[in-house]
Amino acid sequence: MSIKLRQLEAFYAVGQLGSMTLAAKKLKISQPAVSRLLASYSESIEFKLFQRQNGKLVPTQDAKFLLREVGRLLDSLEHIDEITHSLKSRKVGHLKIACLPGFATSHMPRVLSQFLKNRPNVTVNLEPDGANRIFDWIISEQYDCGITDAFSNHPAVECERIPMRTVCIMAEGNPLGKKNFITPEDLTNEPIIHSRRESDFYRKLEEVFTSHNVKINSWIETRQFNSACMLVAEGSGVSIVSEMDAREYEDRGLIIRPFKPEIPHILMLVRPNHSALSMIALEFLEFFTESLEPFRLN
Repeated sequence: MSIKLRQLEAFYAVGQLGSMTLAAKKLKISQPAVSRLLASYSESIEFKLFQRQNGKLVPTQDAKFLLREVGRLLDSLEHIDEITHSLKSRKVGHLKIACLPGFATSHMPRVLSQFLKNRPNVTVNLEPDGANRIFDWIISEQYDCGITDAFSNHPAVECERIPMRTVCIMAEGNPLGKKNFITPEDLTNEPIIHSRRESDFYRKLEEVFTSHNVKINSWIETRQFNSACMLVAEGSGVSIVSEMDAREYEDRGLIIRPFKPEIPHILMLVRPNHSALSMIALEFLEFFTESLEPFRLN
């Protein structure tokens, strides 16, 4: 048996309207075309579909039962068409995003809120964790994308590296706030809050200080820039952090100054390399990347 969708549409239209003429108008085809579709469908299923009563086509008992099932099928196809259209227009879908804990409480909520504003049917799973766990999740394709600052080359992971500007931050009242920019020499006697010693950023920081014959006056070691910002805002030492993080805490009394020489903080957007991302995931990555532009190091 070979049943075509157009046959079902003609059958259902005639069953609903009781007229081939009206069915032809609804389907935007000719009346003979409707007649041919019904004839071929009746022949393929081997029973009569309609009988004429008082000038109207009335479904046979078997056809009445069949009409209910065909109606459900056509409704399902229409629903699938609506979903497909929504997916193409990026109005529905599900996002799974892994990011560093600092991002989950600072930049990400605002960006995600803006992204979802015109996408009410998009759902999100946002999971904050450390760089190693994020890397493992992307390798195993558990998440669409990850935002991290550490990456080991792996064939299953695609990575985009984005250099971000960094700044020196201090609390209000610190004499360094009078300077236009800060150098390693300015921080000789300042207690410094910095990222963990095994991080790439701390190694770059140490290299710059060493090249200026200045020793880092290490005081507090913390994993996240946002923690350093909060500590500095409370009057505890100075720090060199991503400008993006610093701006999140500017209204808490932070003084923000450029640090020279520039030390980029490399942000990494990672995604599975061997699976195609949904259109909504690709659009989110583009949206998120654009949100970083004001802080990107050119």
